[in-house]
Amino acid sequence: MADKKCRLIVIDGLDGSGKATQSKLLAQRLSDMGYKAETVSFPDYESDSSALVRMYLGGRLGSSPDDVNAYAASSFYAVDRVASYINSWGRDYAEYDYIIADRYTTSNIIHQMAKLPEDERDDYVEWLYDYEYNRLGLPAPDMVIFLDVDPDISQKLIYGRYSGDESKKDIHERDFKYLLRCRTSAMYAAEHLGWITVKCSEGGSMRSIDDIGDSILDLIKERFDA
Repeated sequence: MADKKCRLIVIDGLDGSGKATQSKLLAQRLSDMGYKAETVSFPDYESDSSALVRMYLGGRLGSSPDDVNAYAASSFYAVDRVASYINSWGRDYAEYDYIIADRYTTSNIIHQMAKLPEDERDDYVEWLYDYEYNRLGLPAPDMVIFLDVDPDISQKLIYGRYSGDESKKDIHERDFKYLLRCRTSAMYAAEHLGWITVKCSEGGSMRSIDDIGDSILDLIKERFDA
């Protein structure tokens, strides 16, 4: 709507890309600039609404991501989002200047579209947008930033997160070939859906948190005259 005040910014990426860190950093920097800004994160693991997501990622519906089809798994995540919107941040959406989402509908595109043949991608995206933004009533993002990290580096970061304990990984994290397919989905989305890609790794190592954060803030300033 033309008079909408709040901007919904989505920061997404593969596991280990620093989504939560950069979402919090951006919200803090915008707050320091005088804007009302907050973060939301998905899935909402503290809520009952994420029960099916937790079952899926925990392998209780199949040991492989492909054991649950793209549309069913997308619904698990969508229901969690709409419950969060109704019970929590939907109230702030009418009042705040910026809401920064650590993952959103975009994560379905990254992780679930990867399960589909290339010639079904566009139909899936059309279905997903209609389902979440029209039928479920979730707000569409004003900007999507994809944090692109070399898959080998992201795997090392995930390994460090769990101190090498493979049993702590979910079914996405332990399937490297699947994560490569997810990156392909993300690259497709960035090219065709208007996502902005921020390269987070250079020369085999991660850029610093502040350096990546500076790049993101510059994008926000350029897009919204912040």
